[in-house]
Amino acid sequence: YSGGWDNAAGNTASQWYTNGSGPTCADPHHYSIPVNATYPNCPDQLFMFHHQPLNYFANYAPGTTARAQHLRDEGEFVQLAASSTNQQCNLKSVSFVKPIGEQNEHPGYTSENPGSEHLVQLLQAIEGSACRRDTMVVVTYDEFGGQWDHVTPPGQGGAAGPHDQWGPGTRIPALIIAPRLPGDFVVDSTQHDTTSILATIEHRFGLAPLSARDAAVIDLSTVFRARAVED
Repeated sequence: YSGGWDNAAGNTASQWYTNGSGPTCADPHHYSIPVNATYPNCPDQLFMFHHQPLNYFANYAPGTTARAQHLRDEGEFVQLAASSTNQQCNLKSVSFVKPIGEQNEHPGYTSENPGSEHLVQLLQAIEGSACRRDTMVVVTYDEFGGQWDHVTPPGQGGAAGPHDQWGPGTRIPALIIAPRLPGDFVVDSTQHDTTSILATIEHRFGLAPLSARDAAVIDLSTVFRARAVED
């Protein structure tokens, strides 16, 4: 799921299309409109195509079954969570949500505030439904947000990492929200990397690893044995 996906696709029939129907593609919700855009081909510039790797594979091209099944607008995710009842969660077994550029907290074209507020809205959509009982949410980033980290990445000095020939890079934040954690707030010092998310999904659903890398990493189940931190 991605915010603005229907805008980027020019899917004007979608209930989540926000660019309006005028010839200038004026969008009251965003401030960045392509120059000389003409309806209906008026994607939101804050939709980052290069942030959507699946968009570059032929089997996800416009009009394909795979695109219709797997590349959905974020509004649909929120609707599925909201439509869940006390007895049934309507979310898919696994969902990846990538916010639109305005809400991804990236410096230069947005800020932290819109992203944090949007994250809270997504979490509230899950928290307010039956999905809260058995949903594990992982919030993470592709950068660590600065130029300095007081912890040296392991595997430096020419030594390869356990699952990466170049060794791990700088740390990035990851927040896990799930039921049945050993406390309201826990800290897990296990060394993970981003592919630990894939490993967690693979182990949960009995799937084969995609590569040698996610086959070697530790999955995120360690958080359920982590140390609870006292208030």
